[in-house]
Amino acid sequence: MTLGTQPVLAAGAVCWRLVDGKARILLVHRAGHADVSLPKGKLDPGETLPQTAVREILEETGLGVSLGAPLGTVEYTLPSGREKIVYYWSCEVDDHALQLAKFTPNSEIAALEWATLGKARKKLTYAHDIDVIDRFAERLKAGRARTFAIVALRHGKTVSPSSWDGPDATRPLLQRGTEQAQSLATGLAAFAPEKLVSSTAVRCLSTIAPLAGHTGLGVIATDEISQDAFESGTSAVGTVVGKRIRKQKTTVLCSHGPVLPEIIAEIAKQTNTLWDRDLEHSTMLDTGGYTVLHISRENPSSSGIVAIETHG
Repeated sequence: MTLGTQPVLAAGAVCWRLVDGKARILLVHRAGHADVSLPKGKLDPGETLPQTAVREILEETGLGVSLGAPLGTVEYTLPSGREKIVYYWSCEVDDHALQLAKFTPNSEIAALEWATLGKARKKLTYAHDIDVIDRFAERLKAGRARTFAIVALRHGKTVSPSSWDGPDATRPLLQRGTEQAQSLATGLAAFAPEKLVSSTAVRCLSTIAPLAGHTGLGVIATDEISQDAFESGTSAVGTVVGKRIRKQKTTVLCSHGPVLPEIIAEIAKQTNTLWDRDLEHSTMLDTGGYTVLHISRENPSSSGIVAIETHG
C-alpha cells in the first residue's frame, strides 16, 4: 500500500457529564466546515491513537481529559478519495476539569455546546457521529458508562536468554526496548493510571520507568507477577488482580509473556466475563504491547469487562 492510499487516522471522544441526572454531550461547532461534530483530530507523526485523542480534545475544547472505554470507529471517504478512520473513546468530564478548561472561539472551533443526547442527535451534522453517541447511550442505559481500567503491559524488547550470563530476572532491555518504553509512556498516560505495578525483573521495571516519570507515580515492584514466581508456582496473580478490582483505580501491571494471559484470565474470572475470541486475542502481546481492560465501576464483579483494546 502506498502512502497516498493509506487511510487517514484520527481520534476523538464523546465527552460527557451528568447534569441533574441527565447526560450531556460536548459538541463542537467547526467554523471552517460550518458543521457540528464530536471533538476529534488527525494522528500526528510519532503519536499513538490514545495520545491523539487526549491532545485533540485539549486543543479543540481546552479540556484536559483521560480516556474511558473505547466506542469503536467510524470510517468514511474524504473528498480526496482517501479513507478516513476515526477512533473514539468515552471521556467523563468532572467539575475540576471544567473549571480548569479555557476555550476561546477561533478560526477552527467557533463554539462549544453541551447538549442532551436527544438534542445532540438533532444537532450533529453527520450520521456516523450519531452512531457513536448511540453506542455511548446504550452503555449509559446499561449502567456501564463509568469505568476504570486494568492495563496488562508486556515489557519491551530484551536481550535474549542465550546471550545473557546472569539470572533471567536481570536481563536488560535492548535499545529497541528502551525506545518502546519511551513511546509507551505518553500513550498509557492518556488513560490516567493511578497505580503502577511491575514484576521485579529488570526488563519490566525499565519498561514502566518512563511512564512513572511522565505521571509522577511510584512503581510497586512485586514478585507476585514475575516470571520466576510464575514458573516456580509461587505467583499470586489472583491476589494482585483482586486488589486492583476492589480498589477501582486504573492500574498498569507490567509483566511477562507467559504471565499476562494469566492476568487477563483472572480479570475475566473476577468480573464474571465469558472467555471469548476477543479476550483470547488480547493475551497475544508482542514485546512493548499492552491490553486495556475497561471494567464497570457500578458492579465490577458482576457486570463483566465493558471493553477491551490492544495497542502495539
